[in-house]
Amino acid sequence: MTTPFDITFTSGWMDRFADSAHATETELTALDQQVGDGDFGVNLSAGVRATQRLRGEEGDAGGDGPSVPLGRAASAFLDEIGGTSGPLFGLLFQALSAAVAAQGPLLTTAALAAGTEDGLAAIRRVGDAKPGDKTLVDALTPAAEALRAAPEGTPPDQALALAADAAWQGVRNTAALRARMGRASYVGERASGIPDPGAVGVALLFASAAGTVRSLGPHVRTTG
Repeated sequence: MTTPFDITFTSGWMDRFADSAHATETELTALDQQVGDGDFGVNLSAGVRATQRLRGEEGDAGGDGPSVPLGRAASAFLDEIGGTSGPLFGLLFQALSAAVAAQGPLLTTAALAAGTEDGLAAIRRVGDAKPGDKTLVDALTPAAEALRAAPEGTPPDQALALAADAAWQGVRNTAALRARMGRASYVGERASGIPDPGAVGVALLFASAAGTVRSLGPHVRTTG
């Protein structure tokens, strides 16, 4: 299946993700204060704010068309956001931007899955986290698997909705996990029952993509 993931989609995706990050900053900060450094909500909100500023200064248009908003996000998170989450989200945006640039407006669901998997692989190389460590990998892995497993012919809104649902299930699963990475690994049982905030951020990203497709409606056409 192909679908025109044009610049209207990717711009709308980044706008919706920015809204989600700002709306949940307080809750994400509260979560991270219990299991992490307490800065995740602030960093995620700063990252999307820097992305919007870059897009405003340099525009969304460019030689790679629909990949540009994702590329702006990659630059913002990699270059301007500290902590652990900034570079990791930057790597994910970088991989998604490359996937969109390679396929242009006829990005296939399989290519989107490949871009997500590339981002996951890059994050795992840098952060050395694996599924079950109670990190954002626990949401990104099932999202990538859901995209890859979507049957041929699955409409893009359904494929992204499946990825978002899988990511949210991954978030819920992290609540029962014992952290083995970062500051949360020192919290021990006090982190029991608390979902990983980075995983929540990943779920917000895919939920934003699915919501953008739904809102665009007829603009997002599909071809077999």
